Amino acid sequence: MKLTMRTLTAILAGLFGSVHAGEGMKVNVPAPEVTGVNQDGAAVNFADVYKKGPTVVFFYPKANTPGCTKQACSLRDAFTDLSKDGVQILGVSLDKPEAQKKFKSDFSLPFDLIADPEGKIVDAFKVERMLKGLIPLATRQCFLIKDGKIVWQDKEASTSEQAADIRRELGKSN
Repeated sequence: MKLTMRTLTAILAGLFGSVHAGEGMKVNVPAPEVTGVNQDGAAVNFADVYKKGPTVVFFYPKANTPGCTKQACSLRDAFTDLSKDGVQILGVSLDKPEAQKKFKSDFSLPFDLIADPEGKIVDAFKVERMLKGLIPLATRQCFLIKDGKIVWQDKEASTSEQAADIRRELGKSN
């Protein structure tokens, strides 16, 4: 029997779970109905956003850092196509609104960035935290929400491939 790389990858994934960032996993749990403050200081009720269509909520460690910039710009570059499918996007980090505003402006991000300095949204989504020195940061994760339920979660969210991962998952669930 000849094993191809695709077959071997499928076997390993079946035995050990995800084998690479971006693969994520299917889930079916209610999405947290939380409210946060965006980069402009305006309240954003997540439940209201969910009602508009499929919603991507991505968590990143810190605004204006290399990996976080790649992740956000991946979604920015695909924003027009994702919007055609009715997809809403919210980015969340433990940064303050001022840092989110600068990040959004510096990279022309067309979606809201939610400031969560107290970690209430991070906690509601059960996103793990890490310490860099003495600075607490959220881990990089991504969620796809449909009809008020988390249908896909990626605990090892990609940086430069985040939009491709979302598009792939949207294609599977449509």
